[in-house]
Amino acid sequence: GIILVAINPYKQLPIYGDAIIHAYSGQNMGDMDPHIFAVAEEAYKQMARNNKNQSIIVSGESGAGKTVSARYTMRYFATVSKSSSNAHVEDKVLASNPITEAVGNAKTTRNDNSSRFGKYTEISFDRGYQIIGANMRTYLLEKSRVVFQVENERNYHIFYQLCASAMQPEYEHLKLGRSQENNLL
Repeated sequence: GIILVAINPYKQLPIYGDAIIHAYSGQNMGDMDPHIFAVAEEAYKQMARNNKNQSIIVSGESGAGKTVSARYTMRYFATVSKSSSNAHVEDKVLASNPITEAVGNAKTTRNDNSSRFGKYTEISFDRGYQIIGANMRTYLLEKSRVVFQVENERNYHIFYQLCASAMQPEYEHLKLGRSQENNLL
């Protein structure tokens, strides 16, 4: 398969806008510079040409930009498929599971909001190759983090969010204290 090595520049670059999406749309792999949109276009074309499911695997270390790359891919599909949805599909998919982000993300030494789980996102297309839905599944939750964190790292965000809300009446029955008192730091 096709392999693209991308590096997270840790700042916004003007290479992911709609004009760039349209530039890659309909192009053959290798006709333009390597780009996440070139990979997405190839998958989209193969799906339409061969009527077969396609997969794009985005992997890398913490802070490498996996979530952002997946988001750009979803935006590419929404744009080239001329999805009738008013909102961007990537926003809908990522907003569909905010609790997973709180429960599954933690501060690490390299990233203040590191996903400590994997995500499998399935985008469904109709016969006209327009997006009709998406489903996100999570796996490989780093369970050891609940009871142990490496020095200068933190537990899952949800524990700090609950402790910060300890004085709210709806949480009194949980008998929560500050995160320092609950040995979360």
